[in-house]
Amino acid sequence: MMAGRERFLSTSEALALSDARHGDPFSVLGPHDGWLRTLAPGARQVWAVTDDGRLALARNSRVPDLWEGAVAGAYWLEAQGADESAWQWEDPYRFGPVLGEIDEYLLGEGSHLRLWHVLGAHLATHEGLPGTHFAVWAPNAVRVSVVGDFNQWDGRRAMMRRRGATGVWEIFLPHVGEGAVYKYEILGQAGLLPLKADPVGFGAEMPPATGSRVRALDRHVWGDGDWMSGRATRHRVDAPVSIYEVHLGSWQRDHEGRALTYRELADRLIPYVTGMGFTHIELLPITEHPFDGSWGYQPIGLYAPTCRHGTPEDFAFFVDHCHRAGIGVILDWVPGHFPTDQHGLGRFDGTSLYEHQDPKEGFHQDWNTLIYNYGRREVLNYLIANALYWLEEFHLDGLRVDAVASMLYRDYSRRDGEWVPNKDGGRENYEAIDFLKNMNRLAYGAHSDILTVAEESTAFPGVSRPVDHGGLGFGYKWNMGWMNDTLSYMAKDPIHRRWHHNQMTFALTYAWSENFILPISHDEVVHGKGSMITRMPGDGEQKFANLRALYAYMWCHPGKKLLFMGQEFAQGREWNHDGPLDWFQVDHPSHRGVQTLVRDLNRLYRTEPALHATDTRADGFFWLDADDANRSIYAFVRQAADQPRIAVVANMTPVMQVGYRLGLPSQGHWHEVLNTDAGDYGGAGRGNMGSVSTEPIPAQGQSQSAAIVLPPLSVLVFRETKGE
Repeated sequence: MMAGRERFLSTSEALALSDARHGDPFSVLGPHDGWLRTLAPGARQVWAVTDDGRLALARNSRVPDLWEGAVAGAYWLEAQGADESAWQWEDPYRFGPVLGEIDEYLLGEGSHLRLWHVLGAHLATHEGLPGTHFAVWAPNAVRVSVVGDFNQWDGRRAMMRRRGATGVWEIFLPHVGEGAVYKYEILGQAGLLPLKADPVGFGAEMPPATGSRVRALDRHVWGDGDWMSGRATRHRVDAPVSIYEVHLGSWQRDHEGRALTYRELADRLIPYVTGMGFTHIELLPITEHPFDGSWGYQPIGLYAPTCRHGTPEDFAFFVDHCHRAGIGVILDWVPGHFPTDQHGLGRFDGTSLYEHQDPKEGFHQDWNTLIYNYGRREVLNYLIANALYWLEEFHLDGLRVDAVASMLYRDYSRRDGEWVPNKDGGRENYEAIDFLKNMNRLAYGAHSDILTVAEESTAFPGVSRPVDHGGLGFGYKWNMGWMNDTLSYMAKDPIHRRWHHNQMTFALTYAWSENFILPISHDEVVHGKGSMITRMPGDGEQKFANLRALYAYMWCHPGKKLLFMGQEFAQGREWNHDGPLDWFQVDHPSHRGVQTLVRDLNRLYRTEPALHATDTRADGFFWLDADDANRSIYAFVRQAADQPRIAVVANMTPVMQVGYRLGLPSQGHWHEVLNTDAGDYGGAGRGNMGSVSTEPIPAQGQSQSAAIVLPPLSVLVFRETKGE
């Protein structure tokens, strides 16, 4: 005959508790009307300790690991094992819920824009005790537990409370603190799943370990108020934006070959970037990722700055000090796909929760990754909240969204029969398009002074047009067409360039259709493409001259600028993420010359409004000569209202032009403010003695002109000086 309160617990319930199959453990564990039940696997005896003393609990006759007894008031638990070991713990089942009704409502609706405030692992004091509150979305799970070193990775010890119809499970674990490693053990409809990392975890173990870590988000005291209050002017389309793209793990290493910490990077990277004149750093994805070789583009922990360089507080320190130095920080953000690693989001609760179930919609053939289900409101909530998380918790200045083209089209990189049309039978991915619009609308709505950038390689209309004007709502779009055409042209032997002259002019036919950034990114120096210097034709000196001309042409062309690390000093070999850049090459005059040129281009670009203020307006540019294919010469003017105009002429052959007649739009002296053939840049020093004076000789559609020396494989930049 069952004794005492055992009659209120059925055998099936008792066994479900013991086997960690019980979907509602809080209904039977912990204190209920003066009766206490607790699971204590491996215990020989368990006691409840109260203010009145130590009460021995009775072993349940049907389930040896289940102990119970009459207990009133506050208590903690003690146990002794068969091996005479002893331990104490606070019973998590005596604590009430943490999530409130509003949170529960927003979670159920899929509209909790500060999702990270309620999901994940949060250090907290609850009902008078310090600990960590855990919450995770797993709507189709039978049971979810938090496991870690603090409970011997035993899924019976911290089975979570289901929060109604939200699909969210939560539990408060007393005395679990900063740095604790944990995962979720999930019992799905078809059985136990591989242990899962926290989708909203703020920290992680160092790969190849895959656990999440409890990390605080509010430790850093920010000192970037001046930057934050004034950054709106830095992101306008008429502002100079020059971006240095960085892979933090391979920019530099310490003397033992280890990756630098966020704090070490603050000491080294920030002074370099400011000295080079860049306005922003763009970080290749630093969201937690299991495989170094993905460069961060296959993230598992979208809410965790990678632990490879430190803690969230360390990352906040890095961003803060960038801002104090006048440098913006853009994060390369990857909402387009995620890896299939078993500890990640794939089949998270035993079902296709974050991803589409049909591989024709849910699997990327190019990258062997899974695709988010943008039609599911909770997934949209997860992603949009993540964008806001980085902007708010870490003061980031913008997001560059990776692989937008792969999101926009259902048939991206798929053959006939391998994709599912939209409801109208077309190829556009309506759900992904709506996601991108909503992300931009909400991000700019909350933080109007940030910027978002699309890596988008097609002619999809209105990428950088506001959502309320029918666009996707991005602030800027990478100009992949310009990049492909320009690099294709520059790779050709100069003798053949005359036949491809329009590759350098074509971008001006659509230059104002979007707010463009001109990118020469990491993608151009990987996968056997070589480095920028090896992609240039000719012998050694000609290669450097070609590269200098390319960079100057790029900096004078309409559009904001982006250059990947190492390209600024013409690194000789292809980028390798496993080691640092070849900084020793800067000691060589040719490499140092390219570096000096990029520095001076950035300074010129920032100080001359004509080169940046009208990047997105047709009235800021006109050709002087776009048709001199036989000599492979290009000449144009950049201008902005009430500012000195800038004339640019490029000679893309190794033939020196003496007495070249350059048309100029005003009379007087024009200073030669940049010459890529200058000795400081590794050139031969051929030029125009600092300035030229116009003559009333018509040329190139202008009434004034000047006879200039145009060195081979060079770009010259002249600044208008009125009244001299």
